Amino acid sequence: MPKKLIASALGVVSLVTGFGAGQAVPAAPAAPKDKSLFTFKTSALDGAPVDLAAYKGKAVLVVNVASKCGYTPQYADLETLWKEYKDKGLVVIGFPCNDFGGQEPGTSSEIGEFCRKNYGVTFPMMSKVQTKAGEGQSEIYAFLAAATGKLPSWNFGKYLVGRDGVPVAFYGSGVKPTGDELRKAIDTALAAKPVS
Repeated sequence: MPKKLIASALGVVSLVTGFGAGQAVPAAPAAPKDKSLFTFKTSALDGAPVDLAAYKGKAVLVVNVASKCGYTPQYADLETLWKEYKDKGLVVIGFPCNDFGGQEPGTSSEIGEFCRKNYGVTFPMMSKVQTKAGEGQSEIYAFLAAATGKLPSWNFGKYLVGRDGVPVAFYGSGVKPTGDELRKAIDTALAAKPVS
């Protein structure tokens, strides 16, 4: 079955069932007032430390990605967004995640090679994380969940974060990165005055 047909079928299933739309976080604690995305540190896919404060003043699209998912072709659209918007102040960040269907089993080097070879990915990719609530959850995803009340329920869930480091909205797996809905939200986030 061709990849485009599979991706289209998954999109229809997502639309009808809500699969991949994001799960509500029951009784999530409110995001701390003194925290923003830019207060966190993480590591890049190659293990190098990354201080997200380096992106202060930019809008950020945070995506939990996977290499063996029906939504994996979204890597191409995420790269398109990155190239189109990076000089306007948007950063796309991929966080590999093996939480859903075991669809990101690879090592960091395997993930990096797959992304470069198949989709020409040049946007920042971080080390594999756990997005699901509970022991081992990434503190970044705990923060995003507290701020939006949503966690990804599948791969390629997207959080748009404003220039102030505060999450604006969550978009499910079926929301096309280059679609009108997300582009309008990105344009609105970029129109805000950068935080100094």
